[in-house]
Amino acid sequence: MRALEFTTNLSGDSVLSIPKEVADQLPKEGRARVLVLVDDDTEDAQWRRSAYEQFMRDDAPEDSVYDSYR
Repeated sequence: MRALEFTTNLSGDSVLSIPKEVADQLPKEGRARVLVLVDDDTEDAQWRRSAYEQFMRDDAPEDSVYDSYR
């Protein structure tokens, strides 16, 4: 199996639009597996995003003492 990835906008309909350049790569018949990933703007996702940003921040200057330990 090979994957074709694209982004589309949801409009509330039960139909997803497939860009022409992606549709041209699809076989004319057969089976396909469809996986839809959507942005998760729930409170949990926001918490995880904030936690990651906090983790990636530089350490406070007073914590630099630990950088010299081996």
